[in-house]
Amino acid sequence: MDKTNTSTASLAEKSQSEKKKGYIEATGRRKTSVARVRITEASVESITVNGSDVAKYFPTEDMQAIVRDALVKVKTPKFKVTVLVSGGGIHSQAEAVRHGISRAIISFSEDFRKKLKRAGYLKRDPRMKERRKFGLKKARKSPQWSKR
Repeated sequence: MDKTNTSTASLAEKSQSEKKKGYIEATGRRKTSVARVRITEASVESITVNGSDVAKYFPTEDMQAIVRDALVKVKTPKFKVTVLVSGGGIHSQAEAVRHGISRAIISFSEDFRKKLKRAGYLKRDPRMKERRKFGLKKARKSPQWSKR
């Protein structure tokens, strides 16, 4: 009985600490890209990536759609989203941002978990470049072989 009381108390403390901060923070990752996402309830939806607007940071419509996918999928209340992203390529960064936004939305309300999980936005994409091995030119490419 003590364990349930402590877990309930810790959840209450966590939700109160999030209210004090005024935002919910989550981390999204893909390959070597890492995105730190903060969401705050707002009257107008806005997404800022590394200090600039999402349309400026991600130039193509496809990448902007990837970033907004999680918000569109759950039809959430309006959020102000602030993102700091680094590492990897631009497409990898867009998917890391989507992963972070999805995790932050789950922290906001567990009701959205089923939709986001079904869409595959909560799964981290673990594929990374394989390291180079000694004696080889790349991870698996060997030098040209000569019989004599």
